[in-house]
Amino acid sequence: MRLHIIARGKIGRSSEAELVDRYAKRIAWPFRLTELPDAGGTLPAPLAPYRDVLLDERGKQLSSEEFAALLGKWRDEGVRETRFLIGAADGHGSAAREKADLLLAFGAMTWPHLLARAMLAEQLWRATSILAGHPYHRSG
Repeated sequence: MRLHIIARGKIGRSSEAELVDRYAKRIAWPFRLTELPDAGGTLPAPLAPYRDVLLDERGKQLSSEEFAALLGKWRDEGVRETRFLIGAADGHGSAAREKADLLLAFGAMTWPHLLARAMLAEQLWRATSILAGHPYHRSG
């Protein structure tokens, strides 16, 4: 299953970009990062069947183990791509939230978009590591 981060705005050359790249290189599953302008632009066509996960402050908070289990379940069900959408400064509209398969939150606090990308890339690597039985993750 391809893991695809689709984010509004350009990350450029920054310490956050270095973090995203560091974790993206570690992910053994197919991985893609797409940047769109803050407004407009067209979402790339997904590999079907797919799931859309929107990062949203109203979303569900999952433990790393729960997140890994969900990705593993979707993979085992034949989902070919999971797209993680990070909105612009004002987040996602209500239509996008209603259409999404999952709203995901990294807690009640608001996070900068660039840092959210890095945190998501790390959690994707952590989840795939958990599913592979890699010792990186330490629960409890």
